[in-house]
Order: sequence, then structure tokens, then C-alpha cells
Amino acid sequence: MSVLGKWRIVELPGYADDYADMVEPAYILFETTGGEFAFGCVTGAFAGGGDHAAIAFDWTGNEEMDAACGSGWAKLQADGSLHGGIGFHAGDEIPFIARRWPTSSTAC
Repeated sequence: MSVLGKWRIVELPGYADDYADMVEPAYILFETTGGEFAFGCVTGAFAGGGDHAAIAFDWTGNEEMDAACGSGWAKLQADGSLHGGIGFHAGDEIPFIARRWPTSSTAC
């Protein structure tokens, strides 16, 4: 299995239940050449990636409209969930739990 694809962040352990979706539905996206994430008032993007069950990355983005950067990691779990953390340079690490983003399809 691989982390590739879009994941819905369903929990930020230690944070209020409504924080993750404060601005938009919280997510993290992994593509073969990079990715992006959004939760609370934080957005970020990163280069790199790949078809792996675990990944580590450095990111740049914004927190409440101020420039921010840091590192992150994610690892697939046996139950199919994704556990990881988004760390801020010289600051906190926010843990997350995610599930594959639900997809919908319509038949013609």
C-alpha cells in the first residue's frame, strides 16, 4: 500500500474537535512529486513524495496568514488509516489521523 492520494484528516489528537475544519475540510494530499495539506488555519505544500507506505517531508506555507515552515511525516497503519505529524520550525508538532478521502462516482 501507498500514501499516494488524498486523505481526509479526521482527528488532531489534543486539539478541539472543530479546529481541523475551521476554514475548510482538513486534508493531506500525496502525489508522486509532492503534496499539500490544510487544517485549521494552516496550509502547506511540499516537494518530493513517492509510492511508499511511509514518508517524511519538509514543507512551506502559512499559519493564520503568516509564513510558516517545518517538517512532517506520515505512515500507513494496519487498519488502513494514516498517522502522522506536521511540525513547525522551532515549534510544536501537531499529530493527525487521516482516512482515504471519500470518492464519489456517477454511472452514465
